[in-house]
Amino acid sequence: MLLKSCCIYSIGVFSILILIAGISLVLSNVFPLLLQSMVKKEVVLKNGTEAFEAWENPPPPVYMQFYFFNLTNPLEVLDGDRPAVVEIGPYTYREYRPMEQVNFLDNGTKVAAVNTKTYIFQPNMSRGPESDLIRTVNIPAMTVMAQFRDHTLIANLISAYMKSSNEGLFTTQTVGELLWGYQDGLLRTLKVFKPDLDDVFGLFYKNNATNDGNYVFFTGQQNYKDFARVDTWNGESSLKWWTTDECNMINGTNGASFHPIINKNETLYMFSSDLCRSLYALYEKDVRVKGVPGYRFIPPSKVFANLTVNPDNAGFCVPAGNCLGSGVLNVSACKQGAPIIMSSPHFYQADEKFVVDVFGMKPNKEHHQTTIDINPVGILLILKIRKTMRIIIFLFSQTGNVRTVVFPVVYLNESVVIDDESAKKLHVVVAEGNIVVNVPFMLIGLGIILGAVFMVLMCRQKHPEGTAAERQPLLGS
Repeated sequence: MLLKSCCIYSIGVFSILILIAGISLVLSNVFPLLLQSMVKKEVVLKNGTEAFEAWENPPPPVYMQFYFFNLTNPLEVLDGDRPAVVEIGPYTYREYRPMEQVNFLDNGTKVAAVNTKTYIFQPNMSRGPESDLIRTVNIPAMTVMAQFRDHTLIANLISAYMKSSNEGLFTTQTVGELLWGYQDGLLRTLKVFKPDLDDVFGLFYKNNATNDGNYVFFTGQQNYKDFARVDTWNGESSLKWWTTDECNMINGTNGASFHPIINKNETLYMFSSDLCRSLYALYEKDVRVKGVPGYRFIPPSKVFANLTVNPDNAGFCVPAGNCLGSGVLNVSACKQGAPIIMSSPHFYQADEKFVVDVFGMKPNKEHHQTTIDINPVGILLILKIRKTMRIIIFLFSQTGNVRTVVFPVVYLNESVVIDDESAKKLHVVVAEGNIVVNVPFMLIGLGIILGAVFMVLMCRQKHPEGTAAERQPLLGS
């Protein structure tokens, strides 16, 4: 009887100790911190880690989709009417983007590399072939005219040549020519006077099977938050195109990777060489991709707002004080003087005047918002970059009756979705993480169960004595 009581009371004491241990672990956050420590050590750019392999050669397929804006009323535009455009696309390309010329620096704390991108046309994912015709603005002519707008004599000579050769403000070219290059008549003529001038023009001419410059990244060895963060680009730690130090800063990663252990309150910084600036994204909502939980981050409208809305953007007004409005960015300074303005597709989040000036603009958050869906571990689930820099627009000069208008040419949707194999691996990581994190709660649950067992055994120990006492008189009779 004494041994039985000792066992029962031992269960009670054990249940209390387990409860105390479980509650202590929950309050001290030991297991989540342990898990984070393990992830931080693993997610480092060094040979042999999965993080390095995924960074060097991303496993999920990346697709680049081009949507062109076909002009439908060229004669009316010449008479001063607003342009009317129809979106045509997508024309889809598989993008291969391995890191090459990888070289570790400073005892493994940094790594140098170039990000070579190659595009392969995907007919089965496209609206039509690369031979489809698109009518759009004559970009070489607009570029040349913009460069000589302050030289009246040269501008008049160019205008006279264009009239004599039947070159107008608009041109019709194939999708392949507009993207990858065609020989332009005006540029060919100018090449006679300027031999070093390239007479081939394309929106992405010389951008296939090439890289955007030399990067040096932090590996995350010293600080996990520095994982894949850009240290220098083309040997520089800051830009030179903008008018303030803040706007010239190179912040964050190149957008293809992010540091581990991401929370909802973080700001994700990215540097885009195409956009010629850094930008950031904020948490919007929770998502699930192929069953894997994640957070959605989006660039807020403040990123591309006018200085009246966001004074920090004053440096992006070039020349100083020349601001076009919210939602658009003049990048001519970093595009060899070409009159290029950047915006989100269909002028999403831009001033209403830009939408009204071109018939056919239909801004829509679902289709035109850049989104980053990322697991808290730091692994991208879905990346849809409706590249603000990749809707390429050109500014008309006052030529004849043509009014000044920002004219959309093409926008890009660069997207990547986590592949099934990576999703399965991430499922395992998430499941293991949940088990580790929930160990304290399991201990609390076990303590409660043992406490309940203790209470039941105590009641059963007392109950037989009462029953025997009640039965005694019946036996005597």
